[in-house]
Amino acid sequence: MKAAKRVIIGIMAAALLVTGFAGCKKSSVEKFDGSFPQFTEPEQGEDIAVMTVKGYGTIKIRFFKKQAPKAVENFITHAKEGYYDNVKFHRVIEDFMIQGGDPEGTGMGGESIWGEGFGIEISENLRHFRGALAMARAQDPNSNGSQFFIVNAKTVTDSDLDYMEQNSGEEIPDEVREKYKEVGGYPYLDGNYTVFGQVIEGMDVVDKISACDKSYSSTGELSVPNQDVVIEKIEMTTYGK
Repeated sequence: MKAAKRVIIGIMAAALLVTGFAGCKKSSVEKFDGSFPQFTEPEQGEDIAVMTVKGYGTIKIRFFKKQAPKAVENFITHAKEGYYDNVKFHRVIEDFMIQGGDPEGTGMGGESIWGEGFGIEISENLRHFRGALAMARAQDPNSNGSQFFIVNAKTVTDSDLDYMEQNSGEEIPDEVREKYKEVGGYPYLDGNYTVFGQVIEGMDVVDKISACDKSYSSTGELSVPNQDVVIEKIEMTTYGK
């Protein structure tokens, strides 16, 4: 990746409801054990969300309750109560992520099922690989609410990963490097946001949303869909049903 593009990527990562590489207070940290739960087969009876996006199709998502229990409970409860119904993806950036979950549609609203923010839950076994579902938040690490994003970046190179290591001061395990190069994603976000789910079907729908016609936001991002991209509903089911 060229230096100019790296700068842009760094800015976008920092703008994802602002954060940095350091200073986060993590509510939990599961150390890397060489596994990649995001790419294992879901178990029979496992909770699955079916998100229907008007005019685009359906996205199926699995969850990781062990690693991110609060984020999973929050999302599933909101989904069951219809909180996300008719809520739009208000921020859409191609080769980065699509962000939604704010009933106000501004990126400034929404709340957790507890009526207050909650902390980030970090597992080094869950990464911002392509298809990851993660919590968006404000600069305060305890500000998770209702907003979420789905990573859609397709390509990660060694130079991307080297650049991240240089800026974060943390070494990326070889297995993680190879997985990012295999599947894509956005490693710059690792360690700063809660990854709590993974798209298991419908990444073509995510890509269609990502490629929709957009206008520039007030902050200069090409991220505002010209026509609203609306979540019609999110229904819960079980894997294998």
